[in-house]
Amino acid sequence: MEMQEMKELAEVNGTLEERTVNKGEEECAGGGAQGKLEPPKPSRAISSFFGECGGSVAPLVQGPLGWGGVVPLDPMEYNPSKSSYHPVQDACWGHGQRVPYLAVARTFERIEEVSARLKNIETLSNLFRSVVALSPSDILPCIYLCLNRLGPAYKGLELGIGETILMKAVAQATGRQLDQIKAEAQEKGDLGLVAESSRSNQRTMFTPPKLSAAGVFSKLQEIARMTGSASMNKKIDIIKGLFVACRHSEARYITRSLGGKLRIGLAEQSVLSAIAHAVSLTPPGQGFPPEVLDAGQSKSAEARKAWLEEQTQILKQTFCELPSYDIIVPILLEHGVESLPQHCKITPGIPLKPMLAQPTKGIGEVLKRFEEAAFTCEYKYDGERAQIHILENGDVHIYSRNQEDNTSKYPDIISRIPKVKKDSVQSCILDAEAVAWDPEKRQIQPFQILTTRKRKDVEAAEIKVQVCLYAFDILYLNGESLVKEPFSRRRQLLHESFVETEGEFLFATSMDTCSLDEISEFLDQSIKDSCEGLMVKTLEVDATYEIAKRSHKWLKLKKDYLEGVGDTLDLVVIGAYLGKGKRVGMYGGFLLACYDEESEEYQSICKIGTGFTEESLEKHYSFLKDHVLEKPRPYYRWDSSTEPNHWLAAVQVWEVKCADLSISPVHKAAIGLVDEEKGISLRFPRFLRVRDDKKPEEATTSSQVAHGLYRRQQQIQNQQLVEKAEEEEDFY
Repeated sequence: MEMQEMKELAEVNGTLEERTVNKGEEECAGGGAQGKLEPPKPSRAISSFFGECGGSVAPLVQGPLGWGGVVPLDPMEYNPSKSSYHPVQDACWGHGQRVPYLAVARTFERIEEVSARLKNIETLSNLFRSVVALSPSDILPCIYLCLNRLGPAYKGLELGIGETILMKAVAQATGRQLDQIKAEAQEKGDLGLVAESSRSNQRTMFTPPKLSAAGVFSKLQEIARMTGSASMNKKIDIIKGLFVACRHSEARYITRSLGGKLRIGLAEQSVLSAIAHAVSLTPPGQGFPPEVLDAGQSKSAEARKAWLEEQTQILKQTFCELPSYDIIVPILLEHGVESLPQHCKITPGIPLKPMLAQPTKGIGEVLKRFEEAAFTCEYKYDGERAQIHILENGDVHIYSRNQEDNTSKYPDIISRIPKVKKDSVQSCILDAEAVAWDPEKRQIQPFQILTTRKRKDVEAAEIKVQVCLYAFDILYLNGESLVKEPFSRRRQLLHESFVETEGEFLFATSMDTCSLDEISEFLDQSIKDSCEGLMVKTLEVDATYEIAKRSHKWLKLKKDYLEGVGDTLDLVVIGAYLGKGKRVGMYGGFLLACYDEESEEYQSICKIGTGFTEESLEKHYSFLKDHVLEKPRPYYRWDSSTEPNHWLAAVQVWEVKCADLSISPVHKAAIGLVDEEKGISLRFPRFLRVRDDKKPEEATTSSQVAHGLYRRQQQIQNQQLVEKAEEEEDFY
């Protein structure tokens, strides 16, 4: 930013200060434009840079400086992890003022320093308590900043800023050479730390306006919405503007947010818990000063814990049924946690996270688990999960298993829905599988054929790969949620509400039986019909639809499950070994990793070199050679004995089969979950296919490796009953 522009920006925001101003006064949140919430009237485009707060953030009005007129803390002294936290007195901004972004950054620092999940939930909830008490309209941008998201997944708003662009912006904003930035980033392994140190060593004549959480969030959204040939330079200008205004650790976390990874070990489950704790302990809507600062103060430690867990479960269940912070948070602020179920319900147009099945190793296990319950067997189709939403106005939307909007990918499905639904259907949500279909041979095609289809903005006339939609569940019908209904009832309503059309819309092929021989024959037939195997589902008892859960009410039975591990794994490629012999000139083996949600790191789980054809190895080499790193990412966890020839960026997910799992002194997968010092590795891993439909963060988790696969394997080997640790786990 040029000196004249900096001066104008500072003058407009009322923050023209010499660098010799007292440090405490300079960094008090109430001292700058972001502390005073009257938006400035810009004289130039750049002057409005810090005044915008985005359409979703209502402007605040100036109020008292703090509790009883006390000046708020210096943001650098802000500590949301302190014991006996006071949401007003311990805040670093006053009532009616914008939440300083530095308060969010200081919270991230505390969370990054501590690995204890419960303590981090408490720390984050303290920040949220202050926001609710002092600046409630800032709570939504603060939540999204903690999740490192710009909105609901189905809106598809993503930053997509590459590391090279970020380095360029850091260099330009701090006056350093790009080569210096690259070298330091290589050394530290974290561009965020480089940005922080570069900014802290920079001196400017005038102090730029201080960043607010809402202002930063608004700028991130603005960057994401930019398109066109000139958009990259505009994005860099905005990023430079943010960096120039950064103080202390702000540059670290803005850089990480722009790069897509906060790397502080904060999972969405923890954020939901923190939100529930915050609005329960410091209820919103009290006015100022709030009378109740800690609603759980009079409770015993045990009663307080139970109460907060109950409140958290209400919020989490609500979020399962209506996964939109944009809708839930305003209702939460107005009505509180306990009223959420009355105001937030499943809504067509807002995608749900799907129910998933547990793997099994054989028909005998199925019969044992369901010995007292009626069940059905359905074909398990090898396609892409498709959640079909029919709105009352006739609009049809299609969402992926990750809640991404796939409507423009399947115009052929959209056009056929009005033909296959009966007139009685006004609105509904279907769970289905989109499968590649050969209209000439009238049969299913492999999943790999489906992946060749264009991903977005597909024109119906250009479609070369036809799809057939196989519907297997209905979750909502004409204003009524059906997720609490037994599967037998849901299946009946599905069949009564739609009509089949060959090659376009069919119901999942199924058979109700409890005969081992019949299940075995049906499994064989499913393979002959180009399916993966069977899904086995309870019909009456414990037969509800468990949103966002991997449940024992649904079991997966594949042909290759009958030998070896009862499920495949989706693993991330993080390294490659140079080929020898016939594989010279390409990669001959690879280092794979699972994903740990708590630590946000990739943990090595095996080397793999089987299951590849020469053609597939050539394709892998052609793709992966463009993603080689000079050194491993700081969020890779591995042992020096497994160091590959080339480290790779975590960009691709592979589906892998193995004989079994074992405790490993070398690999780091699920370390600490089964053995305190050792991880888990795969024995005889075999490559099956690339999972283009999955992001690296959606790979098999360390928890699934430990609890869903390793412990299940041990229990089967030991002929033991399933332990509580293997109970249903949250999908998200």
